Amino acid sequence: MKITPNEIEEENVVIDTSLTSESEHENRNRKVVKMVYKALLRGGNVEKEKLARVVGKQLEWRYHGPPHCQHMMKMLTGESTQQSFKFRPRRMRSVNGDRLIVEGWEDVGEYWVHVWRLKDGIITQLREYFNTLLTVVSEDENKGRFWRSTPWARVQGSLPDLVLSI
Repeated sequence: MKITPNEIEEENVVIDTSLTSESEHENRNRKVVKMVYKALLRGGNVEKEKLARVVGKQLEWRYHGPPHCQHMMKMLTGESTQQSFKFRPRRMRSVNGDRLIVEGWEDVGEYWVHVWRLKDGIITQLREYFNTLLTVVSEDENKGRFWRSTPWARVQGSLPDLVLSI
């Protein structure tokens, strides 16, 4: 699913833990993740407070890419307050109800994929891939491939290609 900057800007998050259906659960997770990108675009103390409410204190994080491109984790932890890198999501997909894959790019050399895992509206895990193509497959061999990086990135040159099993 492609999301536009307007969708990110307009999204308001209200976390309701009483939601029970799978689609309501996925919609809540989408709203939380969209709110993260919106807060990062806007910056400021109010947005930091919003992030603190949805990012778990024991966030599990893994990164693959050039060391100088670890933008998301630095922003989430407050280590970087610079607005020099802007995450602009281009595509979002829900996987297994508790994970969201978000992909974005700006130019050659700025391609990224985030795999978010949420529990009860709180982000518990982030897998960040920068300048790395990603294929997401199911651990259940009957389900096969869930998602693959946009082919656009392949045309722009050679990038490492990883497989994430969930």
